Amino acid sequence: MQPDHQESTSAERLHGQTEGQMHTQIMSLNVGPQHPSTHGVLRLVVDMDGEYVVKVTPHMGYLHTGFEKTFENRTYQQGVTYAPRTDYLHSFGHELAYVLSVEKLLQADVPERATTVRVILHELGRIHSHLVFVGTGLLDLGALTPFFYAFREKEALQDLFEAVCGYRMNQGYFRVGGLYRDIPGDWAPRVEKFLDQMERGVTEYSTLFAQNPIFLDRAKGVGVIPPEVAIDLGLTGPNLRASGVPLDHRKDNPYCGYESYDFNVITSTDGDSLARFNMRLLEFGESIKIVRQALRRLKPGPVKDPNRKISLPPRHELETSMEAVIHHFKLVTEGFHPPTGEVYVPVESARGEVGYYIVSDGGSMPYRVKIRAPSFVNLQALEYACVGAQFADLITILATIDPVLGDVDR
Repeated sequence: MQPDHQESTSAERLHGQTEGQMHTQIMSLNVGPQHPSTHGVLRLVVDMDGEYVVKVTPHMGYLHTGFEKTFENRTYQQGVTYAPRTDYLHSFGHELAYVLSVEKLLQADVPERATTVRVILHELGRIHSHLVFVGTGLLDLGALTPFFYAFREKEALQDLFEAVCGYRMNQGYFRVGGLYRDIPGDWAPRVEKFLDQMERGVTEYSTLFAQNPIFLDRAKGVGVIPPEVAIDLGLTGPNLRASGVPLDHRKDNPYCGYESYDFNVITSTDGDSLARFNMRLLEFGESIKIVRQALRRLKPGPVKDPNRKISLPPRHELETSMEAVIHHFKLVTEGFHPPTGEVYVPVESARGEVGYYIVSDGGSMPYRVKIRAPSFVNLQALEYACVGAQFADLITILATIDPVLGDVDR
């Protein structure tokens, strides 16, 4: 249903004539599905009255992966391969939500070092996602230069991801019970160096566009979503906080020890596209703060649950221990068997609340998997924010909602 107040405002602004003076014909436009311009293969059917939007209907399904059903036909540990591909910009967010849910089923014992490394990568993944947001979002508005600046830091960050696990995206580095392997010895100093570079980069981004009058005209007061509407639509993450609702699962439902980290939940009361841009810009600093704290907490130690019925034994044990060979064989061919039950653990990804609802029937594969993906829910706000706006504003609003279509068509 269309918001009545915006429809009437749009009609008054468009016409100003009495009925019968002018006949208006609604024109329907297809926007997308084209990946670069719609942040994924998203199709929007836009009804236009002149330059003004009177209706927006999102059409999803062009990237449908079927991951939720695939999870149900793979062992729990194999599911780690699919989780990061759901949101390929903040893949560590989905990885973390998935392994935490399975670990809650198993009551796994995750070592402190593994938890700390997870926090570091979770926040670096958030920075990575926000860098793409800043670069491509401003590119949508016609600003080419910030794209190159943002991707300079993005490439440096992907070098760090590659050093850890060999992949620049879709890492699949977390494991149920810990990590795939420990971080390289020189990795922590490299992260510190990157954080220094990132702090300088944020200052440059602010100089480039934050006070640019063209950018402010395109974003300020555009696509306003009031807090009560944001809550009703189920928005989470920066889009919700930009409307003044300070929900952040790192604070409200802490995981991985986030309750012991010092950071702020950034909010705004404006609820417009400018506020949604600024949310990501300000969150850079909070993620940097968290990563610095986590680096100071890194202590030598194991990175896997010592339970051999959950974690693969070290390779050197296979040469001397038949019991280790048996555990290895059973885990690789069959996997482990969590007790019967159901579980859901939410985490705060770059786009909002990510959670994996998993039902176990006691087998080696999940009976049911349902992903609570923020992009799918956040897209509900697109129509409310766009009706009554100009077509050019639709592009701005879509960019600031920041959907990832893998997060939608799962």
